[in-house]
Amino acid sequence: MKKLQINVLVIAIGMLFIGILAGYLIFRNDNPSQDEHQHDLTEVNGVWTCSMHPQIRQSEPGSCPICGMDLIPLENEEENLDPMAISMSPTAMQLANVQTAIVGESGAAKSVKLTGKIQSDERRIFTQTTHIPGRIEQLTVNFTGEYISKGQVIAFVYSPELVTAQQELLQAAKIKDSQPQLFQAAKEKLRNWKLSGNQIDQIIESGNILNNFPIRANISGYITEKLANAGDYVSLGQPLYTVSDLSKVWVLFDVYESDLSWIKKGYEVEYSVQSIPGKTFSGKISYIDPLIDPSTRVAQARVEVSNSDLSLKPEMFVSGTIKSDSKSSSNSITVPKSAVLWTGKRSVVYVKSSSERGISFNLREVTLGPALGESYVIESGLNEGEEIAINGTFSIDAAAQLAGKPSMMSPDGGVPMTGHDHGNMEGSSMPSSTNLSISENAKKALKPVYDQYLLLKDKLTQDNLDAAKEAAAKMDASLKQVNMALFTGESHNLWMGFDSNLKKALQAAQSSKSIEELRKSFQNLSKEMVTMTEQFHSYAGTLYVQHCPMADSNKGADWLSLDQNIVNPYFGQSMLTCGEVTKTLK
Repeated sequence: MKKLQINVLVIAIGMLFIGILAGYLIFRNDNPSQDEHQHDLTEVNGVWTCSMHPQIRQSEPGSCPICGMDLIPLENEEENLDPMAISMSPTAMQLANVQTAIVGESGAAKSVKLTGKIQSDERRIFTQTTHIPGRIEQLTVNFTGEYISKGQVIAFVYSPELVTAQQELLQAAKIKDSQPQLFQAAKEKLRNWKLSGNQIDQIIESGNILNNFPIRANISGYITEKLANAGDYVSLGQPLYTVSDLSKVWVLFDVYESDLSWIKKGYEVEYSVQSIPGKTFSGKISYIDPLIDPSTRVAQARVEVSNSDLSLKPEMFVSGTIKSDSKSSSNSITVPKSAVLWTGKRSVVYVKSSSERGISFNLREVTLGPALGESYVIESGLNEGEEIAINGTFSIDAAAQLAGKPSMMSPDGGVPMTGHDHGNMEGSSMPSSTNLSISENAKKALKPVYDQYLLLKDKLTQDNLDAAKEAAAKMDASLKQVNMALFTGESHNLWMGFDSNLKKALQAAQSSKSIEELRKSFQNLSKEMVTMTEQFHSYAGTLYVQHCPMADSNKGADWLSLDQNIVNPYFGQSMLTCGEVTKTLK
């Protein structure tokens, strides 16, 4: 009986062991994929970030504290295609309005706009002189603009010397048979004073001495300058009038240094004359000045024009256009200006890379060639077939800066920016989305700032230092009245940078000792105002971004204007029309 109990106990213990082992084997592999999934989810989705602000890191889903977008799981850092590239999801690209284009080669051509005036052909300008010394008794042509014909009597002159010469002629005529040489010498003396043979014969036949002798025109044309009046005493060869033949005229166009490489002799020019609306003229450049005017910094290009109907008059204003090919290779790489970020020393673009794991952008430094209106020629740094960002580049660069990747202002990258830091922020060096919008109240608060800025610009065009400094002081006061609480989210951070930089520029403007110093401050001020307007769309009306290629020691500078016509604040009255409209902000 005791032996039977021991066997039952052994069997029970064995069955219990077998049950435990079977349960372990069954439940251990019950749902292995779920266990792995939970493990990966913990590793990958344990941190949540914002696609527009990658510096945001949270341990759970939610909204971005800056822009309010839904947070997304942070991707595994090991999956990044390039540690120096900035990755963007398709959703982030759409929100930032990022657009790309494939770089291709094309003929680099530029439409150069020129202004100028009609002038007289210098080869057809003559000086009408008197060939008789004496006193002007009468002028038959009394005002400028009058037309004279060759041989027409234009003045009468009394000359004592000529009276004496006539008396000598009459005395010599009496003894011409015995003294023929004396007679011929007397006649030759009168011929030297431009008396014709008929006039000399009439004096001899009549025996009367002429007191007032006529002066006849040597050329046909229009009187452009009157140099003598009745009663004046004139010497031999003294000018009486300046006469211009206007049957042919010159059209002289001003060509700035930056455009000289695009203009060559023989190029076709289409131009219009302000006083002859609705009509277009054309001609070829026949000559370009070899020297640049030191005061205006321009050379002149000449077009010779036939003017038989005299419709073209000297000093008329003209506007012309030349469609020119680049002096470099016929096939050049060109990119839109919106694709290029320029720091003053470096020019960069963002090159797109795509793979199965996503889209990323790499910073690429390029060398710019000449500007072609809304595009640049790329001398080096890009190859045909590469894809670059042409819109939303500020957003990509902002994401690169915040992530500590190479960016426009930090070519080697840096520590990622985090938190809400107001210190040392640069409005123009921390670009954000070009589609940022601010409230109507914020726009109204900025309206006085714009008004004083435009007034400051106008005073600089007038070379008025005191009035310009006063406008800068009023702009500073208006800026201080803007409530920073009107700017929320990402726009708040950017506004702090703009506000700081604008105040620095205005303080420098108010302490300027000369108009040149004030214009340098205005250059920094305009840079901030243009960037702010582009990013915030903060002006209710239309503003034109205008560019002067000669400003800042030929580096070029921008400013904002209400009027499309160029009135240059960087040179004022010395070079008032230098510049062009590069962008319209509405």
